[in-house]
Amino acid sequence: MTGAEREAQTATALVDAARAGDSRAFAALVTRYRKRIFALALHITRSTSEADDIAQDVFLKAYRALPEFEGRSQFFTWVYRMTVNRSLNVRRDRERRGEDMFDDMLDDPRLELAVAADACSDPRRAAELRQRYARLLRALDALPVDMRTTVILVSLQGMSHGEAAVIQKVSEGTIAWRMHEARRRLHEAMTPDKPQRRRELSAELSRALIEHGLLVPR
Repeated sequence: MTGAEREAQTATALVDAARAGDSRAFAALVTRYRKRIFALALHITRSTSEADDIAQDVFLKAYRALPEFEGRSQFFTWVYRMTVNRSLNVRRDRERRGEDMFDDMLDDPRLELAVAADACSDPRRAAELRQRYARLLRALDALPVDMRTTVILVSLQGMSHGEAAVIQKVSEGTIAWRMHEARRRLHEAMTPDKPQRRRELSAELSRALIEHGLLVPR
C-alpha cells in the first residue's frame, strides 16, 4: 500500500467515525488537514487573516455537511474544493472593490513565510532570497487565475494531476497543459531581460524553481 493509499484509508476511517458522532475523529481530520488548507487559502488570497477565516469556515461547513457526504470523492479533495472556491470568491470580491493587498510585494506574507523557511536565520541570505522569491511570486500572480490555482495545487501543495483535476473539475489533460504553459511563462518571467540574457539563473533560484516543479533541470 502506498503512502497516498494509507492516507486515504485513514481519512476514510476518520470520516466514518465522525459521521457516526465521534467528535474526536473530526478533530483529528482538522489537525491532519488544517495546515495545508490554510496554506492553500493563503496562496490564493495573499492574506493571513482571510486564510485563517477561510480555514475555519471550510471545516465548519464540512462538519455540518458530513451527514450528506457520500464519499464519492476523498475527504481532502472535498475540503480542498471548498477552500479553492471560497478563496477565489474572497479575492474576486476584494479586486472588485479595487482593494490592493500590498503596494509592495515585500510585505506579502507568503514571501515572509518562504524566506523564513529557507534562510536558516541568516540575515544576508534572507535579504537575497526575499528579492528572488518576490520576483517569483509576482510572476505567479500574473498567471491567469485557473492556471495559477493549478500551479498552487500541483507545485506548492504536491497534488497529482488527477487530484487537481478533480478539485478544479477539469480533465487531467487540461491540468497537464496548464502546468506546461505555467512553466514556460514563469521561466520566461524569471529570465533576465535581453541586455543580460547570457547570465544564468543563480544556483539558489534554480534550486527553488526546480523544487517547486517550475523549472526543468538541464
